Amino acid sequence: MTHRLTASPDTCAWGYFDPTLPPAIEIDSGETVTVETVSGGPDHVPAKDAGFHIPPELWDIHARSERMLPGHILTGPVAVRGAMPGHVLQVDILDVRLRQDWGWNLIRPLAGTLPEEFPQGRVEIIPLDLDAMQARLSWGLTLPLAPFFGVMGVAPPPNWGRISTIQPRAHGGNIDNKELVAGTTLYLPVFNEGAMFWCGDGHAAQGDGEVCVTAIETALTGTFRMTVRDDLGWVYPRAETPTHVISMAMHEDLNRCAEMALRDMILWITERTGLGREDAYMLCSLAGDLRVTQTVNGNKGIHMMMEKALLDRPAA
Repeated sequence: MTHRLTASPDTCAWGYFDPTLPPAIEIDSGETVTVETVSGGPDHVPAKDAGFHIPPELWDIHARSERMLPGHILTGPVAVRGAMPGHVLQVDILDVRLRQDWGWNLIRPLAGTLPEEFPQGRVEIIPLDLDAMQARLSWGLTLPLAPFFGVMGVAPPPNWGRISTIQPRAHGGNIDNKELVAGTTLYLPVFNEGAMFWCGDGHAAQGDGEVCVTAIETALTGTFRMTVRDDLGWVYPRAETPTHVISMAMHEDLNRCAEMALRDMILWITERTGLGREDAYMLCSLAGDLRVTQTVNGNKGIHMMMEKALLDRPAA
């Protein structure tokens, strides 16, 4: 069964995760839900006469939704029956589609990876060709699109209260990992009954780092299969692509991020293969790829990728 959750002032939160909010929709473990999202504030929308399609609910959200904290417009939460603290929510990303023919990119003074070097703010509207799956930049360059959700997360621990969507943490959130396209799986530790999954911050294309503070921000529709896992016990987000497993880490210090992502990959390898920690550490050095996820969200990100084929061979 596939459920559908549309974006509206009643199903969107602007700028925050809140563990006390009731579910917008409830599904059974193993079921599929399609979620519509929107992106951006009034300053990030093209002129009405520019000829672009603007999802009509975006205007309604701007008019009626309270912007409690700086951050993203999220759609949710999706409650998954049977999910309890200590479980892991397996989110299979089945499909990600563009909802509009434009995106926006922002340079904000005192933000980004070079906060002191670009003192003038700028918003660029970027046309998207949905047939060719390309963006056309203002100087004529075309970029291929690879849409994904910058924010996917569950409700944070109850004692955290309401938090901004900007900083990614153990509940997921603003991960900004460009690997998480359709066909991949995200694993999120559960902190509340029902898990309470949110998504938003649609990206049409992004480089590792997201250095100027934004990607091509846009509206997306995502289809997810959500499964409650009580057999994993993982306490931090992990992911899989068809070819790789991915450990993740978020911290203000990139060095700490690298240590965290490496440590979790070592643990994952030992759990999956039975190898000792020393052999897993060596394998990470020989074949693991540490990549910068993003450098702009307060808590920065590093993820480590390891090819599955190297882990599926039995130990000698």
